[in-house]
Amino acid sequence: MNDGVPAEVRLYERLFTEAHPDAGGKDFIEGLNPDSLKTVTAYVEPSLATAKADDKFQFERHGYFVADRKDHAPGKPVFNRAVGLKDSWGK
Repeated sequence: MNDGVPAEVRLYERLFTEAHPDAGGKDFIEGLNPDSLKTVTAYVEPSLATAKADDKFQFERHGYFVADRKDHAPGKPVFNRAVGLKDSWGK
């Protein structure tokens, strides 16, 4: 990809590994999902490098993303996944 611009992309998953992490007197900290945040470098369309904070986009086949309100800046694009896409292909 000759024209792609590198961007930080944050992929959020569930914060806890179970629905009721403190049920039965358990310490909810033990139920934290160690994979709840993955940060990757992705290459995006050059126009996204000038996006404004809180602008929203669909990244094909990956979900809906929003430009980070605090960290996104011209020349340093940062996007957070707001909603993933349902994967019905593998089922």
